Amino acid sequence: MGFKDIFKKSFLEGFSRYDMSPVNIIIVMAISSVFALYIFLAYRLLTRKTFYSKTFNISLAAVTVITTAVILTIQSSVVISLGMVGALSIVRFRTAVKEPMDLAFMFWAISTGIICGAGLAEIACVLAFVLTVALFVLDRVPIGKAPQILMVSAEGYDVEKIIVDIVKKYSAYYTVKSRSLSNNRSDFVIELRIQCDKESNMMKEVSALPSVLNSSLLRHDGEVTV
Repeated sequence: MGFKDIFKKSFLEGFSRYDMSPVNIIIVMAISSVFALYIFLAYRLLTRKTFYSKTFNISLAAVTVITTAVILTIQSSVVISLGMVGALSIVRFRTAVKEPMDLAFMFWAISTGIICGAGLAEIACVLAFVLTVALFVLDRVPIGKAPQILMVSAEGYDVEKIIVDIVKKYSAYYTVKSRSLSNNRSDFVIELRIQCDKESNMMKEVSALPSVLNSSLLRHDGEVTV
């Protein structure tokens, strides 16, 4: 037996040392399914209801199980593993991910599938515990309050100072983000921070100005820059 045959035999034996009996495959897939269900429930509970997507959540569970099956298949044969790598290399995902948190859950699902397929369920269990606690704690860390946006349309060019004085009376922070003047009409966008109990009084005072045509106060749940 030459060196080439010895190397080939040693490589194949090392590659296929994982127990691929039907019973073991069923057990691994069952464990993967349990973790897939856990990820499904974690995504449902930890994700904001505004951005929750049931179809995406179902796909997370499916990706976990599918990845486990792929890893099991790769371990069964070198030829199959090389063919699968080539087949998967042509796959392109073009669906835009709207929330950064979705990427974390997707990577969690793929990683869990790989770990379970490799027969290391203990690591998947520790990962699930640590990641769940981290996401739960970080989600409840207080952040700065998002500013409101006041949009005002008024007649004349001299109304800005009057509106700013009213805003200054009710808000500790404000800044004029944009102003547009045309045909004796003024449009202002003012970013401000104001307490909820003062919003109504401020809007009534702004709307009561004779030159104000309309006014709107918007609140958003986006990221806060401090």
